[in-house]
Amino acid sequence: MVKDPNIILSIINLKLRDYYPSLDELLYDLEDAEEMIKILTDAGYKYDSSTNQFKSC
Repeated sequence: MVKDPNIILSIINLKLRDYYPSLDELLYDLEDAEEMIKILTDAGYKYDSSTNQFKSC
């Protein structure tokens, strides 16, 4: 799995935009999603439910 937060941000936001209407559905469906979300939050990104994407804090 990729460990670079910038690449993970791109992948997760693409999936949220194109395939998943919420973070909960993405977490339910993707095997490595929880680990990827942890990497994003550790890097200073926060999920914004109004736009369904991760943004820098």
